[in-house]
Amino acid sequence: MTHRPTDEPFRAAGAHLADLAWPHPPDPARVDPAVLGALLRRHGWQRRGGAPGRYGRWTPPGPGESRTSLLVPENRAFPDCDDLLGEALLALARGGSPSARDILVGLAVPSDEVHWSRDVPEGPAGAAPWAAEEQLRGAARRMLLAAALATRARAGYHGARHRRQAAAALDSVLVGASTGGRALAAFVPVGAGRPLAVRLHQALYAAREAIDHQRATGCADAFDRAVEAGVSHELTRALVALVRGSEGARITVHWSPAAGVPGDRAAPDGPVEFSPGDLPVLREAGARYLREEPSVPVRVTGTVARMRRSGPDGPGAVRLRVLTGAEVADVRVILDEEAYRLAGHAHLVGLPVRVDGRLASRGGFRRVTDVSAVEPVAVDDAERDRLMKSFQEDLDVFKGARGGE
Repeated sequence: MTHRPTDEPFRAAGAHLADLAWPHPPDPARVDPAVLGALLRRHGWQRRGGAPGRYGRWTPPGPGESRTSLLVPENRAFPDCDDLLGEALLALARGGSPSARDILVGLAVPSDEVHWSRDVPEGPAGAAPWAAEEQLRGAARRMLLAAALATRARAGYHGARHRRQAAAALDSVLVGASTGGRALAAFVPVGAGRPLAVRLHQALYAAREAIDHQRATGCADAFDRAVEAGVSHELTRALVALVRGSEGARITVHWSPAAGVPGDRAAPDGPVEFSPGDLPVLREAGARYLREEPSVPVRVTGTVARMRRSGPDGPGAVRLRVLTGAEVADVRVILDEEAYRLAGHAHLVGLPVRVDGRLASRGGFRRVTDVSAVEPVAVDDAERDRLMKSFQEDLDVFKGARGGE
């Protein structure tokens, strides 16, 4: 059995923070001092004094940064709370450091943060190879997509199923600047993206436990149980991409201090670490998921997008744009001569067809096999007009139906 490769490129998740302008800092009246303090601590700022219970003096991370400091009240009971917050936020907005921008994002859009870090060999003057940054970003995107897929369904191999919806779920994710191919952060808005962050958190810990179990016992059954937590072929491939060529990698999920810790969190906090020694187990698990995910019975309704057969009669291949019945954009079906002719007639009069069969894992769940029934589906006049308009815009279907004449 062969499968369509799952490592094809797909669009980047969300917008990059570097593309976002901050003409004005957030309104101090809408900022919780405790949330600002938590974000400063998360991003490496140090509290270096201040009046306990009233305000703290914070300095940014890194050498030579101690000349900059922020006075941040601990709560709104402090008399000059808004004034101090306003000055601190203005200093962050004007500072331009990556951590300052990340903190402003966390204040403007309450977000769970996902941080990736890789130990990669250093080049001249501590620089990392250009490919290392591309590898980190690609692995991070694939990991977020795997988590988004797992929020839609639990499966060892997703293939093309739910991919459009999962990719759309990443549109609101903000991606920070990569630090030399060694570190990257993504900001997942709590409002729309918390299920994604929770699923990723649980899946990473489940993958770590399954790897440890297989390395200790030689038994891979823990990966079967891990599917329920969100582990899949797609996640194992993302982890392989993250770890390959490095000396180790870590992923940490930080919960939004504004929203708090999710109530359904089952995994502990802290980074989840993976090493090159895990790669054989991850590759084996990914191949096993790919091999063993079963086909599923479906009743697909779709419009004919393309028809092709080798001669004027006999069986032929039909591509359907899926309307209902399967979580993919389109499927390919091999029909016998009578069913092929029926599909062609339905297309010419602007009707979709309904096909009963099995959605096969081969090809990424893009093929319906063991077809048992094909029938046209009646639609109302408005829907028929829409389908006929689509038909006029897709004249190449005629060429396919007539053997390319």
